[in-house]
This record gives sequence, structure tokens and C-alpha cells, in this order.
Amino acid sequence: MATDFRSGKDFPRRGRESIDGYYWLARVFDKARAARNGTIHDYIYPCPMDRGVFDRWGITSRVFDAALDSCSTDDEILTWIKARVPAERRDEANRWLFEEKIANLERQDAEEGVVAA
Repeated sequence: MATDFRSGKDFPRRGRESIDGYYWLARVFDKARAARNGTIHDYIYPCPMDRGVFDRWGITSRVFDAALDSCSTDDEILTWIKARVPAERRDEANRWLFEEKIANLERQDAEEGVVAA
């Protein structure tokens, strides 16, 4: 899990990558930790996509940032998010990403050199 993006060759995980059904979680977790560490480089956190997912999850970036105090692994952030974001909110965020923001996901993949599966 890279969290130092200053090389321009390492990137946050894809928004399409799921952690137990929570899409965008891996990416925003990487970006939030990089922001905290001062290694985010050209990325923006929280960006409009981060805020859109947070809104649908029913949390804020400040609340998510506070989780970084106790969550350093995917398993820990997953336990944390599951305690706060019910399946209905998770599913609404996923729908928003894959229906309303699919062009953004595709652009990110292209910019980061990801070949479509």
C-alpha cells in the first residue's frame, strides 16, 4: 500500500478496488495517509470524489482523518467503516461511483496508466 506519491510513479489504489464491497475506500485510505504524512504530491485530499463518497457514506473527511489515529491497515479501516456505514449507504456510494462518476474512474485509470481489465 503505497502512501508516498512524490515519485510520480506510485499511485493510490484504484477507486474500482474494493475492500469488502466498499469501493473507493482503498484509494481514499491511501490518499488520507499520504496527506497526513506530507507525501501526497499532486493528489488532492479530500478531492470532490472523496467528499462525494464521504457524503454518501454519511461521514466527513475530519471523521475519516480521526480514524487514521487508530487504523493503519485495511482490516482496521474496514472494521471502522463497517461500524459507521451501513450497507445501504455503501451501496449508494458504489452506485454513484459506477453510474454517475464512471468517466472520472476511467480518466483516473488512464492518467495512472492502468490498463482496463
